[in-house]
Amino acid sequence: MQEVTVDDIAHEGLFVLDVREGQEYVEAHVPGAVLIPMGQVPARIDEIPNVPVYVICRSGNRSRTITELLLARGFEAYNVAGGTMAWIDSGRAVNVGTAP
Repeated sequence: MQEVTVDDIAHEGLFVLDVREGQEYVEAHVPGAVLIPMGQVPARIDEIPNVPVYVICRSGNRSRTITELLLARGFEAYNVAGGTMAWIDSGRAVNVGTAP
């Protein structure tokens, strides 16, 4: 499984999949990230486009599991090392508010 850094996803137009729970997403998320909580990914996999998928969670553990699932289903998927906490620690802006 390939990991990327928050620097690698700091570009517009990438599909960033946030697999945290809704309340975590509301508190702070990477701008443009799409929320599908980890437990819902298998049932909602058809909502994930056939493009490179950058999977993020809080610190990188849940996203690692989902990245492996997506790879097994034929997606090009990458785990974002350090997750949303690494994004925040890098000083980048976050969005706050309800899930889209």
